[in-house]
Amino acid sequence: MLSFFKRKKDTEDYKNTGSDNSISAKDLVNVEGSGEGDENEEVYTELSIHPEWNIPQEQEYVFRFLNNELSPLKRDEVSLSGIEIEKTKKEVICTAFVRSSINQAIEIGTVTLILIGENEIYGRKEFDFTEIGHLPANSSRPWQFVFQQQDLYKPIEKIETETWGLAFDLQSENRNHTLDLAESWEKSLADEDKEKLRNMVASMTPPKPGEVQFVGLQSKFREDGKLQVSVLIQNGTDQNIKLEQLPLVVEDASGEIVAQGGFVLEDLQIKPNTSKPWNFVFPTSLFTKDRSEIDLTTWRAYPPQE
Repeated sequence: MLSFFKRKKDTEDYKNTGSDNSISAKDLVNVEGSGEGDENEEVYTELSIHPEWNIPQEQEYVFRFLNNELSPLKRDEVSLSGIEIEKTKKEVICTAFVRSSINQAIEIGTVTLILIGENEIYGRKEFDFTEIGHLPANSSRPWQFVFQQQDLYKPIEKIETETWGLAFDLQSENRNHTLDLAESWEKSLADEDKEKLRNMVASMTPPKPGEVQFVGLQSKFREDGKLQVSVLIQNGTDQNIKLEQLPLVVEDASGEIVAQGGFVLEDLQIKPNTSKPWNFVFPTSLFTKDRSEIDLTTWRAYPPQE
């Protein structure tokens, strides 16, 4: 199951490579504290293999060895302790112990996890922890968490594996919605214009959790006659969104569609809970209304499936 089982010869060669990130159990599961012992009590978790896992005795022995190497938890905590991270061309596989220092069995529901490196967040993804099953009291259960490229904020090959960890993202729905500028915009925009965009995003009502919104910023006819619209794409999801193709229509003040077309995009990614401005240029061949009749005093742009 785990690649390093095939690489090591002696037990001493095994070690947990990821960090240990703990939170208070009351922030994650609806259970009462044990009420026993001091809050600073040290709890050593016992290995618990999922009942449906059928692994060789050697692998279970290694899991037991790695679990015994972990630091104790405080009473009534839930923790993610990284065992190993492995990269393939299409995904990042994180193996970790899910640990509980609660004096009763618990079941965790759907939770968003953050993949973290040294001083940066590599990505986010929502996982269904019910697949892990009920965690016995004071236990530690190994599990694998897989992140695809769309869950990550940078190419897989650029993710460092020397320093990493998994953490619970309990604030995903309450994080401040922020501005995310592409590198080309960072270089071309004046500091004053950047500040205006940040203030605008901060003052706007963010999209609802799970929604993506398109907000018009500016529209103009260029000297070559083409229509350029600047749109703020707002990502209200917990996932990194990558747009490769985007159909878009423009309505003018009359409420009629005046331009319509499809765009092939390169490397347009919008991070979770951020807004990214982008320019779309419609050649005259995509106009559905004569330019002289187009009224841009008010307008909007959106994907036609809206």
